Amino acid sequence: MKNRILYLLFFLATIYGFDAKVRLPALVSDGMILQRNQDLKIWGYADAGEKITIKFINKTYSATADQNGNWSLMLPKLNAGGPFIMTINEITLKDILIGDVWVASGQSNMELPMRRLTPLYENEIKNANNQNIRFFTVPQKYNFKAPQNDLDGGKWESTNPQTILNFSGVAYFFAKELNEKNKVPVGIIHTSLGGSPVQAWMDEKSLKKYPEYLAETEKWKNDDLIQSTESQEQSLSKAWYAELDQSDIGLNQHWEKVNTNDSGWKTMMVPGSWEDQEGPFDGSVWFRKEFILPKGVDQKTAFLNLGRIKDADITYINGIKVGNVTYEYPPRWYDIPKGVLKEGKNIITVRVINGGGKGQFIADKPYYLEINGQKTDLKGEWKYKIGAKMEKMAPGQTFIRWKPVGLYNAMINPLINYKIRGFIWYQGESNTGKPKEYGDLLSTMILDWRSKWNKTDLPFFIVQLANFMEKKDEPIESNWAELREQQKQVSLSVPHTGLAVTIDVGEWNDIHPLNKKAVGDRLALQALKIEGKKIIADGPVYQSMKTEENTIILSFKSGTDDLVQGELKGFAIQQKDGSYQWAKAQAKGNKVIVWNDQIDNPVNVRYDWADNPDGNLKNKNGLPASPFTTEQN
Repeated sequence: MKNRILYLLFFLATIYGFDAKVRLPALVSDGMILQRNQDLKIWGYADAGEKITIKFINKTYSATADQNGNWSLMLPKLNAGGPFIMTINEITLKDILIGDVWVASGQSNMELPMRRLTPLYENEIKNANNQNIRFFTVPQKYNFKAPQNDLDGGKWESTNPQTILNFSGVAYFFAKELNEKNKVPVGIIHTSLGGSPVQAWMDEKSLKKYPEYLAETEKWKNDDLIQSTESQEQSLSKAWYAELDQSDIGLNQHWEKVNTNDSGWKTMMVPGSWEDQEGPFDGSVWFRKEFILPKGVDQKTAFLNLGRIKDADITYINGIKVGNVTYEYPPRWYDIPKGVLKEGKNIITVRVINGGGKGQFIADKPYYLEINGQKTDLKGEWKYKIGAKMEKMAPGQTFIRWKPVGLYNAMINPLINYKIRGFIWYQGESNTGKPKEYGDLLSTMILDWRSKWNKTDLPFFIVQLANFMEKKDEPIESNWAELREQQKQVSLSVPHTGLAVTIDVGEWNDIHPLNKKAVGDRLALQALKIEGKKIIADGPVYQSMKTEENTIILSFKSGTDDLVQGELKGFAIQQKDGSYQWAKAQAKGNKVIVWNDQIDNPVNVRYDWADNPDGNLKNKNGLPASPFTTEQN
């Protein structure tokens, strides 16, 4: 009887085609944007030998799954348009557009979402509603063992006030500008991870010149090592914070309460650092400030902006917790619900935990409470008291996710079947420790990515690092300047690349500057230029120098040399002994003349060669010159 039933099921399967369902990669899904004007690959998985039928825009295409269950087929070049429907066997994919698709990658400045940029772009977010700009955000994973073929999730999302909050700010403004100028849909495949070095985005073959990086990759192929390392670090971290909490007299005595007696507390100015008064230490410090509010505030919501704090904070108003951030970089933006504030005296209390380095309220950031557009300034004198001092700093972290090859395998390789227009790349901060190797690493990665996509002329546009950190009084060496130079040289030597210079949009006190629109717009200029648009996409690009008596005369690439005239800042001139001194500089016509009255035989010039320079060399299109040196590398 059993054999007869099995035979019947086999017979029915043969007659009626009881096939296993086709499975599609995450990228091939509802709402996707397909690349215009390129042969398109559609691929997926099924049972070995299964017939695949695709119907799309009034045509039918067929394929057969191979012995491993893989299948793929090519669609012909298509013009921009949509929305369309595609059927793949029993699957129906809806709302498909055809336009331009860009891969956006890098570290935190590419990752930074629009929600973090709200102070600058509140109206942009509120009014966002564009079906022709869509994002696919790649899940953040790593894998050291082998390149992966698919993603662990993700979906295509069109732009509206809710979805835009999670979109990369740089990539959104880039996409918006291209959509407006080209009038075609723009899709962004966003694959980035904060803190990641370039070698994390490269495959093993690309790193063969760097045995130390390959050794790291090999080391972290051991799952047991990953698990034990993470477990040990979590245990050490948990123990440190447990000891801190146990030692913190402020926690034990509930200093967050309104009736806490703070008459004996010391005072300091916020923003600022308590370590300037107490000396360096790691641990916790409590802060309190009293402020007065008018009648009726108890029925109103409010917004609290506490700038940035190094490292972590827990913030209370009138004894009620209103928010916390666990590390130094995110801004402290806390929404205050109704009923927290009250007429008359209010108390804000902040417990700050610093695990290493100089703890502080970051300078030149806003600190205020806002109610219906009215702001109460919270800068100035605060009371403070130390909660606990720890004998050692908080335990460090290995950050396994940043190790070489891991992000390439999990977040790049699964994309390579998907046809794209090109790449935008904002990364480099994590490589400033060894800047001189960066140019070779980045060039190698670009060529490898193009090879993986089987298209050697895919555009690749690089965001040059913005100005950051405190200004220096004298010309000195700078790893950040050296890495910018490496980025510039890659853009000049590798075909089909471009450089978005951002040396004028940084913030000295924040590695994540908010002005991401300028970054996206300048990347879009590079894209429009490479498409053949008659535009100026670059600021002045240094080309050559000549010495005349005690001056050096600089020339710039034709088309970028319509200089803003007048006196210039940011120049240093080199003496024969190799040292640099600040110089005077003047833009005259399409040249820049540089000199120092105390130097008779100048050798070289540097422009904006610093972590946080203040140069003002621009062309009349308002685009800044990249930092540069006339020294021959």
